[in-house]
Amino acid sequence: MHDSDHPVWPAADFSRVPRAVFTDRRVFDREQERIFQGPVWLFLGLACEIPDPGDFFTTYGGTTPLVVNRAEDGSIHAFVNRCAHRGSLVVRELRGNHRNHTCVYHRWCYDLEGNLIGVPYRRGAGDKGGLPADFDIGRHGLCKLEVATYKGAIFGSFDPDVEPLADYLGEELVGPLDRFFTKPVEVMGYMRQRIDANWKAYFENLNDGIHAGLLHQQAVMMGLWGNTPKGGIVLDKYGRHSHYFIEYLEDDGRATEFFGKKLSLADEAFIQWVDEWGDNISTDTMSIFPNVMFATVSNFLMTEQIRLTGPDEFELLSTVVGYVDDDEERRALRQRQVAWLGPAGYVALEDSESGVLIQRAARGQGKAYSSMGYGGTGSIDSVDHVLSEVGVRGFWRYYCYLMGYRPEGAPPLDPATWTAAERTR
Repeated sequence: MHDSDHPVWPAADFSRVPRAVFTDRRVFDREQERIFQGPVWLFLGLACEIPDPGDFFTTYGGTTPLVVNRAEDGSIHAFVNRCAHRGSLVVRELRGNHRNHTCVYHRWCYDLEGNLIGVPYRRGAGDKGGLPADFDIGRHGLCKLEVATYKGAIFGSFDPDVEPLADYLGEELVGPLDRFFTKPVEVMGYMRQRIDANWKAYFENLNDGIHAGLLHQQAVMMGLWGNTPKGGIVLDKYGRHSHYFIEYLEDDGRATEFFGKKLSLADEAFIQWVDEWGDNISTDTMSIFPNVMFATVSNFLMTEQIRLTGPDEFELLSTVVGYVDDDEERRALRQRQVAWLGPAGYVALEDSESGVLIQRAARGQGKAYSSMGYGGTGSIDSVDHVLSEVGVRGFWRYYCYLMGYRPEGAPPLDPATWTAAERTR
């Protein structure tokens, strides 16, 4: 570490990453200010989770507790779940429906937009006590976030000057999101897990095209994709978001070699799929900086939201969805395919464990670096294949820009100078 407590970044193309960023508490605390409360849009949840006035759910923006709810006029609001009086948690439930939100400690009451509307003993009792005469109830509401939606997704930002959501997503992510939200969605269920790893190791994994055919051998055996899958990695203009997709095997066959053993499925119902988007894509993921992935795997649809707890642990909330007009057969198909992802999913459990292994090895290795060269080094642009780590390097470049880090000997990072290659799919 430098005297300034900044990790050393030895490669201007972000092909080498200091292991200290995964373990150092000072780095983690800086992330809360520079990233999660900075000029980014945080995924908060889905609009279909709060269909009616008064509906709410609680979540986190970085480590900050939040409430997201629908007001009486149908608008969606998000605010910090921390009472303006003594800092107590206001809303204690995961989700529900309230006419207002009242802190249990001193009964300060807030409306569905986060405004303070009721204060006990404001004028005292029996000519005793009470708040000062100049107490302004309008200045003691809950801290509000900017809120915007795209299709069925709710985003929030602590920065009142954050760029418009459509610009933040970019045309490269809007198209794939339109595919995900082809029709109105509804929640089929939730999965939640704590992972003993740094959140950035998981976000690296979401952008890594190399590991799919290597780590997930069971998915290869089942024919979800090949050992050298066809697809692409499309980055937004800053490289902060990535659209990663894999195509089905051309012969629609099933691999039979699994760690040297000849295996076959006794029941192929699990791997049946319907090409409901007409594009032959088996896996389609959109990783949106800094805290969410939207994914379709065969006919299974899910969001994965990262919630921070500390440098060595994060929570992953998986929300499984289907389309409102799904018939029973299509719903049953999606339910069978849940086994791909989630805490015990054939694919996702391996991703989670990989992050845990990285975290164990990173401890005490503050001067060590990871090295990324797959797909070449240098420029950070979209590629027409998945055998590349360009998406990981794009993530780290934008991360360093927000954190105020720069590679040794390099000029300050300036997104205005970053150019993108021709987008291919």
